[in-house]
Amino acid sequence: MVDEHILEKYLRSLLSGDRISCRLVIEDVLKNGVPAHQVYLDVIWPIMVEIERLYREGRIDSAQEAFASRINRTLVNQLQNKLPRKPEKQKKVVICTADNEQAELGGQMLTDLFESDGWETRFLGGSVCTDDILAFIHTYSPDILLLYGMNGSDAPGIRRLIDRIREINAWPNMRIMLSGGVFGRAEGLWEEIGADLYAPDPQQAVQLANMDRATAPVPQKTIKQKIKNTARQTASAANR
Repeated sequence: MVDEHILEKYLRSLLSGDRISCRLVIEDVLKNGVPAHQVYLDVIWPIMVEIERLYREGRIDSAQEAFASRINRTLVNQLQNKLPRKPEKQKKVVICTADNEQAELGGQMLTDLFESDGWETRFLGGSVCTDDILAFIHTYSPDILLLYGMNGSDAPGIRRLIDRIREINAWPNMRIMLSGGVFGRAEGLWEEIGADLYAPDPQQAVQLANMDRATAPVPQKTIKQKIKNTARQTASAANR
């Protein structure tokens, strides 16, 4: 774990736009023996989440949010080649995000960490439309479709995407994982919307993705809804 005062110093440097100070903080953490993937998990990711919260609550302005995101992304780009590389797992993940810098930064970090874990990755970012996502997964056949950092306004579109995937049923073995954004703030929304998995952070995202269906958490509300739907259909048929 990284000391709290280091996180506070890094956050202050980010919010003041001090690129040199931010870089020195990360270099010091690495020199103290913290491996690059832990810098992702213990420094950059939690600070990214904190910046998102501060901006959402109106405690920092758009300029601070923008240069903090860009400095973080620059440092992530520099750290990427320092990540360990596990043997290939013959598993594939596609990662899409909301169309904003913070979400794309989170998606990039998730992509890097899945790749480090041995996954084959494709990062589509936040500007790809639903039809193009469907077309891509049709040809790529991923094991996981991960949607990160979606806002409340994105939720109806995510539901339509998930419903479309279920209706087509061309990828019966692909699981849909949600992470961050509104799904981290609204408890149980990921289940209501029909996803298979929810991960609050990248470490759990990788862990959950590596679990098979028999051991992964099951969305209970989705199961309850299916039971209710089946009961309604049975009752309706009996009354005909």
